[in-house]
Amino acid sequence: MTSAKELSTWPPHELETRPWQQISRGGTKEDRMLRQITVSLPPLIAEQSIALDSALSSDLESAMREITALDADGLGLQALSILLLRTESVASSKIEAIEASLDDYARALHGIRSNTSAVSMAAATTALDAMIGKIAHRGRIELASITSAHAVLMRDDPAEASYAGRLRDMQNWIGGSDYSPRTALYVPPPPDRVQIYMDDLIAFTNRDDLPSLVQAALAHAQFESIHPFTDGNGRIGRALINTVLRRRGATTRIVVPLASALVAHRERYFEVLNAYRQGHVRALLTSFANASRIAAAESRTTATRLSEIPFEWRELVGPLRSGSAVEELLNVLPSKPILSSGDAETILSAPRSSVFAAISRLHDAGVLRPLSDRKRDQIWGAGAILDELDDLSTRIAQASA
Repeated sequence: MTSAKELSTWPPHELETRPWQQISRGGTKEDRMLRQITVSLPPLIAEQSIALDSALSSDLESAMREITALDADGLGLQALSILLLRTESVASSKIEAIEASLDDYARALHGIRSNTSAVSMAAATTALDAMIGKIAHRGRIELASITSAHAVLMRDDPAEASYAGRLRDMQNWIGGSDYSPRTALYVPPPPDRVQIYMDDLIAFTNRDDLPSLVQAALAHAQFESIHPFTDGNGRIGRALINTVLRRRGATTRIVVPLASALVAHRERYFEVLNAYRQGHVRALLTSFANASRIAAAESRTTATRLSEIPFEWRELVGPLRSGSAVEELLNVLPSKPILSSGDAETILSAPRSSVFAAISRLHDAGVLRPLSDRKRDQIWGAGAILDELDDLSTRIAQASA
Protein backbone atom coordinates (compact mmCIF):
# COMPACT_ATOMS: atom_id res chain seq x y z
CA MET A 1 0.00 0.00 0.00
CA THR A 2 1.23 3.46 -0.83
CA SER A 3 1.37 5.77 2.18
CA ALA A 4 0.44 9.45 2.10
CA LYS A 5 4.12 10.37 2.34
CA GLU A 6 4.84 8.29 -0.75
CA LEU A 7 1.97 9.79 -2.67
CA SER A 8 3.63 11.58 -5.50
CA THR A 9 6.62 11.25 -7.73
CA TRP A 10 5.42 14.43 -9.40
CA PRO A 11 8.48 16.58 -10.19
CA PRO A 12 8.63 20.21 -9.07
CA HIS A 13 9.07 23.14 -11.43
CA GLU A 14 12.63 24.09 -12.24
CA LEU A 15 13.89 27.68 -12.25
CA GLU A 16 15.87 29.41 -14.96
CA THR A 17 17.38 32.88 -15.13
CA ARG A 18 16.59 34.84 -18.25
CA PRO A 19 17.64 38.32 -19.46
CA TRP A 20 14.95 40.99 -19.15
CA GLN A 21 14.47 44.37 -20.78
CA GLN A 22 11.42 46.48 -19.97
CA ILE A 23 9.49 47.31 -23.14
CA SER A 24 6.63 49.51 -21.94
CA ARG A 25 7.21 52.78 -20.14
CA GLY A 26 6.23 53.33 -16.55
CA GLY A 27 6.85 51.86 -13.16
CA THR A 28 9.61 52.60 -10.70
CA LYS A 29 13.33 52.95 -11.25
CA GLU A 30 13.68 49.35 -10.06
CA ASP A 31 11.28 48.23 -12.81
CA ARG A 32 13.28 50.09 -15.44
CA MET A 33 16.64 48.86 -14.19
CA LEU A 34 15.66 45.18 -13.97
CA ARG A 35 17.97 43.16 -16.23
CA GLN A 36 17.20 39.53 -15.43
CA ILE A 37 14.29 37.47 -14.17
CA THR A 38 13.75 33.95 -12.85
CA VAL A 39 11.15 31.98 -14.80
CA SER A 40 9.53 28.70 -13.79
CA LEU A 41 9.79 25.65 -16.01
CA PRO A 42 7.07 23.07 -15.30
CA PRO A 43 7.86 19.40 -15.90
CA LEU A 44 6.68 17.73 -19.08
CA ILE A 45 3.78 15.52 -18.01
CA ALA A 46 2.55 13.66 -21.09
CA GLU A 47 3.93 10.36 -19.72
CA GLN A 48 4.24 11.25 -16.04
CA SER A 49 2.94 8.63 -13.58
CA ILE A 50 1.43 9.19 -10.15
CA ALA A 51 0.74 6.98 -7.14
CA LEU A 52 -2.32 7.54 -4.95
CA ASP A 53 -2.64 6.42 -1.33
CA SER A 54 -5.76 4.55 -0.27
CA ALA A 55 -7.31 7.44 1.65
CA LEU A 56 -7.03 9.84 -1.28
CA SER A 57 -8.24 7.17 -3.71
CA SER A 58 -11.31 6.72 -1.52
CA ASP A 59 -11.99 10.48 -1.50
CA LEU A 60 -11.68 10.65 -5.28
CA GLU A 61 -13.95 7.65 -5.76
CA SER A 62 -16.55 9.21 -3.46
CA ALA A 63 -16.46 12.40 -5.52
CA MET A 64 -16.82 10.44 -8.75
CA ARG A 65 -19.88 8.61 -7.39
CA GLU A 66 -21.53 11.98 -6.75
CA ILE A 67 -20.62 13.19 -10.25
CA THR A 68 -22.01 9.99 -11.81
CA ALA A 69 -25.23 10.30 -9.81
CA LEU A 70 -25.59 13.95 -10.82
CA ASP A 71 -25.11 13.11 -14.48
CA ALA A 72 -27.76 10.40 -14.21
CA ASP A 73 -30.19 12.76 -12.44
CA GLY A 74 -29.67 15.45 -15.07
CA LEU A 75 -30.22 13.35 -18.18
CA GLY A 76 -33.89 14.24 -18.35
CA LEU A 77 -33.47 17.88 -17.36
CA GLN A 78 -32.17 20.19 -20.06
CA ALA A 79 -32.64 23.08 -17.64
CA LEU A 80 -30.11 21.49 -15.26
CA SER A 81 -27.34 21.33 -17.86
CA ILE A 82 -27.97 24.96 -18.79
CA LEU A 83 -28.04 26.14 -15.19
CA LEU A 84 -24.88 24.25 -14.17
CA LEU A 85 -23.01 25.61 -17.19
CA ARG A 86 -23.93 29.12 -16.14
CA THR A 87 -23.24 28.50 -12.45
CA GLU A 88 -19.71 27.30 -13.24
CA SER A 89 -19.02 30.24 -15.58
CA VAL A 90 -20.18 32.84 -13.05
CA ALA A 91 -18.13 31.29 -10.22
CA SER A 92 -15.06 30.93 -12.43
CA SER A 93 -15.29 34.63 -13.26
CA LYS A 94 -15.64 35.52 -9.57
CA ILE A 95 -12.32 33.80 -8.84
CA GLU A 96 -10.81 36.44 -11.14
CA ALA A 97 -12.65 39.17 -9.14
CA ILE A 98 -15.14 39.69 -11.97
CA GLU A 99 -18.45 40.47 -10.26
CA ALA A 100 -21.89 41.25 -11.64
CA SER A 101 -25.47 40.87 -10.47
CA LEU A 102 -27.45 37.88 -11.67
CA ASP A 103 -29.81 40.06 -13.67
CA ASP A 104 -26.90 41.91 -15.32
CA TYR A 105 -25.41 38.54 -16.25
CA ALA A 106 -28.75 37.37 -17.65
CA ARG A 107 -29.02 40.55 -19.73
CA ALA A 108 -25.49 40.06 -21.03
CA LEU A 109 -26.34 36.52 -22.10
CA HIS A 110 -28.98 38.09 -24.29
CA GLY A 111 -26.66 40.66 -25.81
CA ILE A 112 -27.25 43.71 -23.59
CA ARG A 113 -23.77 45.06 -22.79
CA SER A 114 -24.37 47.67 -20.12
CA ASN A 115 -22.02 45.98 -17.62
CA THR A 116 -18.51 44.94 -18.66
CA SER A 117 -18.18 42.35 -15.89
CA ALA A 118 -21.47 40.75 -16.89
CA VAL A 119 -20.35 40.68 -20.52
CA SER A 120 -17.17 38.93 -19.42
CA MET A 121 -19.20 36.36 -17.46
CA ALA A 122 -21.41 35.73 -20.49
CA ALA A 123 -18.31 35.26 -22.64
CA ALA A 124 -16.95 32.73 -20.13
CA THR A 125 -20.22 30.79 -20.44
CA THR A 126 -19.97 30.71 -24.22
CA ALA A 127 -16.29 29.70 -24.07
CA LEU A 128 -16.95 26.80 -21.67
CA ASP A 129 -19.88 25.61 -23.77
CA ALA A 130 -17.71 25.77 -26.90
CA MET A 131 -14.88 23.71 -25.38
CA ILE A 132 -17.12 20.98 -24.05
CA GLY A 133 -19.31 20.95 -27.15
CA LYS A 134 -16.38 20.16 -29.39
CA ILE A 135 -15.38 17.25 -27.19
CA ALA A 136 -18.83 15.75 -27.54
CA HIS A 137 -18.28 15.50 -31.28
CA ARG A 138 -14.55 14.76 -31.53
CA GLY A 139 -13.84 12.68 -28.44
CA ARG A 140 -10.39 14.26 -28.25
CA ILE A 141 -9.06 17.47 -26.77
CA GLU A 142 -7.27 19.60 -29.35
CA LEU A 143 -5.25 22.77 -28.90
CA ALA A 144 -7.48 24.42 -31.50
CA SER A 145 -10.49 23.89 -29.21
CA ILE A 146 -8.70 25.71 -26.40
CA THR A 147 -7.55 28.63 -28.55
CA SER A 148 -11.02 28.91 -30.11
CA ALA A 149 -12.60 29.09 -26.66
CA HIS A 150 -10.08 31.76 -25.68
CA ALA A 151 -11.00 33.74 -28.78
CA VAL A 152 -14.64 33.64 -27.69
CA LEU A 153 -13.73 34.67 -24.15
CA MET A 154 -11.54 37.65 -25.02
CA ARG A 155 -12.79 38.99 -28.36
CA ASP A 156 -14.90 41.75 -26.79
CA ASP A 157 -12.20 42.84 -24.32
CA PRO A 158 -10.79 46.09 -25.75
CA ALA A 159 -7.41 45.56 -24.09
CA GLU A 160 -7.03 41.91 -25.10
CA ALA A 161 -8.97 41.45 -28.33
CA SER A 162 -5.82 41.45 -30.46
CA TYR A 163 -4.46 38.51 -28.44
CA ALA A 164 -7.73 36.55 -28.39
CA GLY A 165 -7.19 32.95 -29.46
CA ARG A 166 -3.40 33.30 -29.66
CA LEU A 167 -0.73 31.68 -27.52
CA ARG A 168 1.32 34.43 -25.96
CA ASP A 169 4.51 35.66 -27.60
CA MET A 170 5.61 37.69 -24.59
CA GLN A 171 6.60 37.08 -20.99
CA ASN A 172 3.80 37.33 -18.46
CA TRP A 173 3.72 37.09 -14.68
CA ILE A 174 1.32 36.88 -11.75
CA GLY A 175 1.24 39.55 -9.04
CA GLY A 176 3.79 42.24 -8.27
CA SER A 177 4.42 45.25 -10.47
CA ASP A 178 2.36 46.02 -13.55
CA TYR A 179 5.52 47.00 -15.41
CA SER A 180 7.96 44.15 -14.75
CA PRO A 181 8.18 40.75 -13.00
CA ARG A 182 10.34 42.37 -10.32
CA THR A 183 8.15 41.37 -7.35
CA ALA A 184 5.96 38.77 -9.08
CA LEU A 185 4.40 35.90 -7.14
CA TYR A 186 4.96 33.57 -10.07
CA VAL A 187 6.68 33.92 -13.44
CA PRO A 188 5.50 31.33 -16.01
CA PRO A 189 7.78 29.79 -18.63
CA PRO A 190 9.14 32.09 -21.36
CA PRO A 191 7.12 32.45 -24.57
CA ASP A 192 9.51 30.30 -26.62
CA ARG A 193 8.54 27.29 -24.48
CA VAL A 194 4.76 27.75 -24.49
CA GLN A 195 4.03 25.72 -27.64
CA ILE A 196 6.14 22.80 -26.36
CA TYR A 197 4.34 22.80 -23.04
CA MET A 198 0.90 23.03 -24.61
CA ASP A 199 1.59 20.14 -26.99
CA ASP A 200 2.70 18.11 -23.98
CA LEU A 201 -0.40 19.09 -22.01
CA ILE A 202 -2.72 18.13 -24.87
CA ALA A 203 -1.08 14.70 -24.97
CA PHE A 204 -1.64 14.38 -21.21
CA THR A 205 -5.33 15.33 -21.44
CA ASN A 206 -5.93 12.60 -24.01
CA ARG A 207 -4.57 9.78 -21.86
CA ASP A 208 -6.94 7.10 -20.60
CA ASP A 209 -4.83 5.47 -17.89
CA LEU A 210 -5.47 7.94 -15.04
CA PRO A 211 -8.54 8.45 -12.85
CA SER A 212 -10.54 11.12 -14.67
CA LEU A 213 -10.75 13.55 -11.74
CA VAL A 214 -7.00 13.22 -11.09
CA GLN A 215 -6.34 13.90 -14.76
CA ALA A 216 -8.65 16.94 -14.75
CA ALA A 217 -7.03 18.43 -11.63
CA LEU A 218 -3.46 17.92 -12.83
CA ALA A 219 -4.26 19.21 -16.32
CA HIS A 220 -5.77 22.33 -14.79
CA ALA A 221 -2.79 22.97 -12.52
CA GLN A 222 -0.35 22.44 -15.38
CA PHE A 223 -2.33 24.80 -17.61
CA GLU A 224 -2.25 27.50 -14.93
CA SER A 225 1.51 27.00 -14.57
CA ILE A 226 2.04 27.36 -18.32
CA HIS A 227 -0.24 30.43 -18.41
CA PRO A 228 -0.32 30.24 -22.21
CA PHE A 229 -2.38 33.37 -22.87
CA THR A 230 -1.87 37.03 -22.07
CA ASP A 231 -5.16 37.03 -20.13
CA GLY A 232 -8.08 34.70 -19.42
CA ASN A 233 -5.89 31.81 -18.27
CA GLY A 234 -7.88 31.09 -15.11
CA ARG A 235 -11.25 30.86 -16.84
CA ILE A 236 -10.00 28.77 -19.74
CA GLY A 237 -8.00 26.58 -17.35
CA ARG A 238 -11.08 25.90 -15.25
CA ALA A 239 -13.09 25.17 -18.41
CA LEU A 240 -10.47 22.53 -19.14
CA ILE A 241 -11.50 20.66 -15.97
CA ASN A 242 -14.98 19.87 -17.23
CA THR A 243 -13.65 19.29 -20.73
CA VAL A 244 -11.44 16.47 -19.42
CA LEU A 245 -14.34 15.01 -17.44
CA ARG A 246 -16.50 15.06 -20.57
CA ARG A 247 -13.84 13.45 -22.75
CA ARG A 248 -13.37 10.65 -20.22
CA GLY A 249 -17.12 10.02 -20.06
CA ALA A 250 -17.35 10.97 -16.39
CA THR A 251 -20.12 13.35 -17.51
CA THR A 252 -22.31 13.14 -20.59
CA ARG A 253 -24.48 16.27 -20.46
CA ILE A 254 -23.83 18.25 -17.30
CA VAL A 255 -21.07 20.54 -16.06
CA VAL A 256 -19.81 20.06 -12.51
CA PRO A 257 -19.71 23.54 -10.91
CA LEU A 258 -16.42 23.06 -9.07
CA ALA A 259 -15.55 26.75 -9.30
CA SER A 260 -18.37 27.60 -6.89
CA ALA A 261 -16.57 25.51 -4.26
CA LEU A 262 -13.14 26.85 -5.20
CA VAL A 263 -14.23 30.51 -5.05
CA ALA A 264 -15.44 29.95 -1.47
CA HIS A 265 -11.78 29.54 -0.51
CA ARG A 266 -10.02 31.57 -3.16
CA GLU A 267 -6.71 31.83 -1.31
CA ARG A 268 -6.67 28.10 -0.57
CA TYR A 269 -7.19 27.44 -4.28
CA PHE A 270 -4.13 29.55 -5.14
CA GLU A 271 -2.16 27.80 -2.39
CA VAL A 272 -2.75 24.32 -3.85
CA LEU A 273 -1.66 25.57 -7.27
CA ASN A 274 1.55 26.86 -5.70
CA ALA A 275 2.03 23.51 -3.94
CA TYR A 276 1.67 21.77 -7.31
CA ARG A 277 4.57 23.87 -8.61
CA GLN A 278 6.70 22.55 -5.77
CA GLY A 279 5.85 18.95 -6.68
CA HIS A 280 3.25 18.45 -3.91
CA VAL A 281 -0.01 17.36 -5.49
CA ARG A 282 -1.92 15.79 -2.61
CA ALA A 283 -3.49 19.09 -1.52
CA LEU A 284 -4.56 19.79 -5.09
CA LEU A 285 -6.22 16.40 -5.53
CA THR A 286 -7.85 16.54 -2.10
CA SER A 287 -9.19 20.01 -2.88
CA PHE A 288 -10.66 18.86 -6.19
CA ALA A 289 -12.17 15.74 -4.64
CA ASN A 290 -13.92 17.82 -1.97
CA ALA A 291 -15.01 20.54 -4.42
CA SER A 292 -16.41 17.97 -6.86
CA ARG A 293 -18.25 16.02 -4.19
CA ILE A 294 -19.88 19.11 -2.70
CA ALA A 295 -20.70 20.69 -6.06
CA ALA A 296 -22.24 17.50 -7.43
CA ALA A 297 -24.25 16.79 -4.28
CA GLU A 298 -25.69 20.30 -4.14
CA SER A 299 -26.39 20.19 -7.87
CA ARG A 300 -28.49 17.07 -7.32
CA THR A 301 -30.59 19.12 -4.91
CA THR A 302 -30.97 21.64 -7.70
CA ALA A 303 -32.04 18.85 -10.08
CA THR A 304 -34.87 18.02 -7.71
CA ARG A 305 -35.79 21.68 -7.43
CA LEU A 306 -35.88 22.14 -11.20
CA SER A 307 -38.18 19.15 -11.62
CA GLU A 308 -40.62 20.80 -9.17
CA ILE A 309 -40.63 24.30 -10.62
CA PRO A 310 -42.90 23.61 -13.67
CA PHE A 311 -45.61 22.25 -11.36
CA GLU A 312 -45.32 25.34 -9.15
CA TRP A 313 -45.66 27.56 -12.20
CA ARG A 314 -48.90 25.88 -13.19
CA GLU A 315 -50.29 26.43 -9.71
CA LEU A 316 -49.36 30.11 -9.93
CA VAL A 317 -50.89 30.56 -13.38
CA GLY A 318 -54.10 28.62 -12.79
CA PRO A 319 -56.19 26.64 -15.28
CA LEU A 320 -54.77 26.45 -18.81
CA ARG A 321 -56.30 25.67 -22.15
CA SER A 322 -54.48 22.79 -23.82
CA GLY A 323 -52.29 24.05 -26.65
CA SER A 324 -52.59 27.69 -25.59
CA ALA A 325 -49.70 30.15 -25.95
CA VAL A 326 -49.37 30.25 -22.14
CA GLU A 327 -48.97 26.48 -21.96
CA GLU A 328 -46.48 26.44 -24.84
CA LEU A 329 -44.42 29.17 -23.19
CA LEU A 330 -44.40 27.34 -19.87
CA ASN A 331 -43.09 24.25 -21.64
CA VAL A 332 -40.27 26.29 -23.22
CA LEU A 333 -39.04 28.11 -20.11
CA PRO A 334 -37.15 25.23 -18.43
CA SER A 335 -34.76 25.00 -21.40
CA LYS A 336 -34.82 28.71 -22.25
CA PRO A 337 -35.13 30.62 -18.96
CA ILE A 338 -33.98 33.90 -20.54
CA LEU A 339 -35.77 35.09 -23.66
CA SER A 340 -36.98 38.21 -25.39
CA SER A 341 -40.47 38.97 -26.59
CA GLY A 342 -39.15 38.40 -30.09
CA ASP A 343 -37.78 34.99 -29.09
CA ALA A 344 -41.17 34.02 -27.76
CA GLU A 345 -42.82 35.05 -31.03
CA THR A 346 -40.36 32.90 -32.98
CA ILE A 347 -40.72 29.88 -30.71
CA LEU A 348 -44.49 29.80 -30.26
CA SER A 349 -46.87 28.84 -33.02
CA ALA A 350 -49.34 31.58 -32.08
CA PRO A 351 -50.37 35.09 -33.20
CA ARG A 352 -48.34 37.98 -31.83
CA SER A 353 -51.24 39.20 -29.72
CA SER A 354 -51.51 35.76 -28.08
CA VAL A 355 -47.77 35.69 -27.38
CA PHE A 356 -47.82 39.07 -25.66
CA ALA A 357 -50.92 38.10 -23.70
CA ALA A 358 -49.14 34.91 -22.57
CA ILE A 359 -46.08 36.85 -21.45
CA SER A 360 -48.27 39.31 -19.58
CA ARG A 361 -50.12 36.51 -17.81
CA LEU A 362 -46.88 34.79 -16.75
CA HIS A 363 -45.49 38.12 -15.55
CA ASP A 364 -48.61 38.83 -13.50
CA ALA A 365 -48.41 35.32 -12.00
CA GLY A 366 -44.79 35.83 -10.94
CA VAL A 367 -43.34 33.28 -13.36
CA LEU A 368 -41.50 35.83 -15.54
CA ARG A 369 -39.69 38.96 -14.46
CA PRO A 370 -38.42 41.75 -16.74
CA LEU A 371 -34.64 41.95 -17.09
CA SER A 372 -34.47 45.15 -19.13
CA ASP A 373 -36.30 48.45 -19.34
CA ARG A 374 -36.97 48.23 -23.07
CA LYS A 375 -40.38 49.18 -24.36
CA ARG A 376 -39.88 46.90 -27.35
CA ASP A 377 -38.44 43.39 -27.36
CA GLN A 378 -38.22 43.22 -23.58
CA ILE A 379 -35.92 40.58 -22.05
CA TRP A 380 -37.64 38.22 -19.64
CA GLY A 381 -36.27 35.76 -17.11
CA ALA A 382 -37.88 32.74 -15.48
CA GLY A 383 -37.48 33.98 -11.92
CA ALA A 384 -37.50 30.64 -10.11
CA ILE A 385 -34.76 29.20 -12.34
CA LEU A 386 -32.57 32.30 -12.12
CA ASP A 387 -33.01 32.35 -8.35
CA GLU A 388 -31.98 28.69 -8.20
CA LEU A 389 -28.75 29.55 -10.02
CA ASP A 390 -27.93 32.05 -7.29
CA ASP A 391 -29.07 29.69 -4.55
CA LEU A 392 -26.95 26.81 -5.85
CA SER A 393 -23.80 28.91 -5.73
CA THR A 394 -24.61 29.99 -2.18
CA ARG A 395 -25.24 26.42 -0.99
CA ILE A 396 -22.01 25.14 -2.52
CA ALA A 397 -20.06 27.97 -0.90
CA GLN A 398 -21.64 27.29 2.50
CA ALA A 399 -21.00 23.56 2.27
CA SER A 400 -17.37 24.28 1.34
CA ALA A 401 -16.77 26.47 4.40
